[in-house]
Amino acid sequence: MTRIHPTAIVDGGAELGETVEVGPYTIVGAGVRIGEGTSIGAHCVIEGPSRFGRDNRIAPYCALGGAPQDKKYRGEPTELHIGDGNTIREYCNFNRGTAQDAGVTRIGDDNWFMANVHIAHDCQVGSHTVMANYAALAGHVHLDDWTIVGGLSGIHQFCRVGAHVMIGFSSAVSQDVPPFMMVDGNPLAVRGVNLEGLRRRGFDAERLGAVKQMHRLLYRQGLTLEQAREAVARLADDVPAAAADAALMTAFLARVTRGIAR
Repeated sequence: MTRIHPTAIVDGGAELGETVEVGPYTIVGAGVRIGEGTSIGAHCVIEGPSRFGRDNRIAPYCALGGAPQDKKYRGEPTELHIGDGNTIREYCNFNRGTAQDAGVTRIGDDNWFMANVHIAHDCQVGSHTVMANYAALAGHVHLDDWTIVGGLSGIHQFCRVGAHVMIGFSSAVSQDVPPFMMVDGNPLAVRGVNLEGLRRRGFDAERLGAVKQMHRLLYRQGLTLEQAREAVARLADDVPAAAADAALMTAFLARVTRGIAR
């Protein structure tokens, strides 16, 4: 059964699935939908329209689904969507979208958000990501699957961060970061390939070799971005086992608008 603490306030327009738990002094507003098995700690504020999937763990003092921090916002009906199995630790703050973008801030499944993480309006966060303490995404950021963002790091609005990227502690990300890379610093610099992360996810020697070759094409051979993209696309023919990895990189490079981190 759903368990709501006597001191919690749940609006009649909210929808709570079976076995949802709502902690002391938490407020759940109208237009909020929470999937079964989700637990919400004490002193949280959950505003709508927002959708939460199953089995999320929300720690105390979070503010989720609030209006975007955007001066252009005029009360349009925008939303926050969060998938399944996410861990959201203390004092996290996730905002709804804006009418100037898709109108939805979207977060996937099985993500780990440590304390004091901020996700601004219209961000699109994939699945299996980790954001360490005090990391922040400005508006319209895209963070792809399996990315790790180190503590006290900030990502500039409209930046895209590719899958399997590792962003080190206290980094300032102001350009797009291609998949598989390891970056850190302020100003940001590419330090190499995220080899340890890729090994942990089952990349074998052949695939790792192909990823290293992508790094060389982007950063060691003096190619333009378009030339590097074409060379990466041809890599799929040379290393069939890495065809999906090459396609991932090629698709990412085709969408770059802010230049890539160097």
